[in-house]
Amino acid sequence: MPFKFEKLLVWQKSVELAQMVYEPSNKFPPDGQFGLTSQIRRAANLVSLNIVVGSTAQSNREFSKFLSIALRSNLEVVACLFLAKRRPYIFEEEFQAAYKQCEEILVMINALRRSLA
Repeated sequence: MPFKFEKLLVWQKSVELAQMVYEPSNKFPPDGQFGLTSQIRRAANLVSLNIVVGSTAQSNREFSKFLSIALRSNLEVVACLFLAKRRPYIFEEEFQAAYKQCEEILVMINALRRSLA
């Protein structure tokens, strides 16, 4: 029997996002390993993790709180993507794909939050 969060498309997309940033971040230079590499991975993972934790919340208000945190982590991924692009650590097509995924997740989180109100 699947957990509640497994049915959420926004969670599925957030897991995909984590994979999308993990692979290119493997190519970041060694001096970025404890900086941007860990930051973008942590932020991407936190999007899905906060959706999971929120989905088990005792109330819609609490779930909405965790979705807000997931939203902020999603925006942190976007900021990290811009930094990686400017340095340049990632290719344009990798940036665009992850950026688009972040946009979709943002819309989905906001829609889910509205549905809980």
